[in-house]
Amino acid sequence: MKNGKDTAAAEAATAEKLVSTPTQQINVSSEIGTLRRLLIHSPDRGLGKVVPSKAQDWLFEDIVHLDMMRRDEYDYYVKILLYFLDPDKVRGQIDKLGPDDDRAFFKPDHAEYFGSDKVIDIQCLLSDILADEVIRTRMIAAICGIERTSFRTQQQLNEYDPVELAKIMISGSLPDRTMLFSPLPNFIFTRDIGIVINDHILLNKPAKLARTREALLAQYIFFNHKLFADYRNKIIEIPDNEYAFLLPDSDANHDVTRSTLEGGDVMMIAKRHLMIGVSERTTLYAAQQVMRIVFSKNLVDTVTIIKIPKKRDYMHIDTIFTQVKRNVWVLLGSLARTGDEAKKRDVLHFFAPKDLSEELKILQFIKGLEHKPIEIDNLEDLLTDISKNDLGATEPVQFIYSGNGEFPFGAREQWTDSCNLLALKDGVVIGYDRNEKTAEAFREAGFEVVPAANLLLRFERGESSPETIENTFIMLPSAELSRARGGSHCMSLPLLREEI
Repeated sequence: MKNGKDTAAAEAATAEKLVSTPTQQINVSSEIGTLRRLLIHSPDRGLGKVVPSKAQDWLFEDIVHLDMMRRDEYDYYVKILLYFLDPDKVRGQIDKLGPDDDRAFFKPDHAEYFGSDKVIDIQCLLSDILADEVIRTRMIAAICGIERTSFRTQQQLNEYDPVELAKIMISGSLPDRTMLFSPLPNFIFTRDIGIVINDHILLNKPAKLARTREALLAQYIFFNHKLFADYRNKIIEIPDNEYAFLLPDSDANHDVTRSTLEGGDVMMIAKRHLMIGVSERTTLYAAQQVMRIVFSKNLVDTVTIIKIPKKRDYMHIDTIFTQVKRNVWVLLGSLARTGDEAKKRDVLHFFAPKDLSEELKILQFIKGLEHKPIEIDNLEDLLTDISKNDLGATEPVQFIYSGNGEFPFGAREQWTDSCNLLALKDGVVIGYDRNEKTAEAFREAGFEVVPAANLLLRFERGESSPETIENTFIMLPSAELSRARGGSHCMSLPLLREEI
């Protein structure tokens, strides 16, 4: 084996400890039930390989400073997640670790990695399955096939231990920094590889070539890792139109003939209600196929399809709204019904009708009555109905608008993920600190707005706890993370939430 047998043995032992027994159930039936288990992916060396000439092809708007992203930003995200989901792994250790040790502690290939079975790095799951010789051989062949590498490269990859091989498959580069193929810089956005619908797992079908390898890795992990052993018959893969392969790539009917879907366009919003976005990344055909499957399996009674403008600004529905609390939502005002942002949008439509002609459209389908969809006029009406009738909210429904609903801050802060928040429990969410106007709107709505570092210090001192805090917006440092165009909602794949 290359890259040090002794360290490889220690790393493999750490990976093996990660998920020893899959005892807890996988189940997600809301966006706000207390989070108990999720998949993440710590920024890897591949992110440091993004070059300006390929950034847009790899779906990045900019290049990031990897070390700063890890040490000064993403590590706070992991610490917060651990304190809420697996506090024994982090309590009492935050102040004891120096900067270098602190960073290493949160890297999944380190011998002293925290190894939680509740905050799980997908790289560890990949390492686990690569220990199986049959899976290893198949995966190397599959990846080398889609990446069009030489046969000698296949043989070379087979020489690495499972932990290092997992890093190569994700980053595209060898330990000596030699690049074999493109990195997977979007792998930190684990939400997009799949979504849990009650006790089923829906796998994605990415629209962009840059994410093809991600989908393949996810497929191997979900079908082969012991964590998902009891759910292999509950994995949903979306079929293509049987004649789609005959259509030219430039076919104008792409949206109604091909299946592409990413997890950011799917929300398990209530136990019997699934929401699917039709966007730049998810086609109408895919949304219809998912609806057909979940109805046939009796997973839900209602599917709401939300068609949003196909713009890079929006990308997925979770970039324009997410849920904060049973009766509270954060959303982009320019796609809303009222407010300053909506008025500015109407003015822009007058001057540039061609560029901004695509409107939001919402159709709701009830099982057994799919041929009679209900059209809903706007997001606020839809979300109000969900809060009251699906989730039983008794308090008035509140909307917190990106940029506090002020032009042009709504659009500016939506671009840096002001609407892309992860709920740790009902009323407690994580977002980016750079979205100051949105934070102001949270304060006006009665929420405490607190930097992640300050909250962690309070937890360490025993002044507060994840069990007792409520109505809180936790701010992550975000100078580099926000360049990647994805927030805390994108950077999480919840596997288990408590029912509400």
